Amino acid sequence: MTKWGTAIVYGVVTIFLLAALISFFLSLILKWTNVQEPSLTWIIFAGSLLSMFIGGVVAGGKGKERGWLIGGGTSLLFTFIVLVFQFLGLEKAFTIEQWLYHLIFFVAAALGGIVGVNLAASRN
Repeated sequence: MTKWGTAIVYGVVTIFLLAALISFFLSLILKWTNVQEPSLTWIIFAGSLLSMFIGGVVAGGKGKERGWLIGGGTSLLFTFIVLVFQFLGLEKAFTIEQWLYHLIFFVAAALGGIVGVNLAASRN
């Protein structure tokens, strides 16, 4: 169980690091070009999906077994952290749209976990 927990934490840290990196580059685009934030909605969503998938791959690679479960657990921990931050920090609950996004993130991270386990197995 500790191996799974460590793998999930590595996955969540990866997600937050990639999200911060993507946010940094998008903020530079917003600052130095005439692009407006509403026009980046789909790019932000794609970047979020990519971050979740890569986080799942990292978690699955660390866990080396049951990738869908480890990737899904990574997504659930990420969702829990975001929910707690939003609820306690902003005093707002998730909307239906946010729940839908996080359901899609769950699928992306679970698929990433499957890929991560298979990549780890092929390296051995």
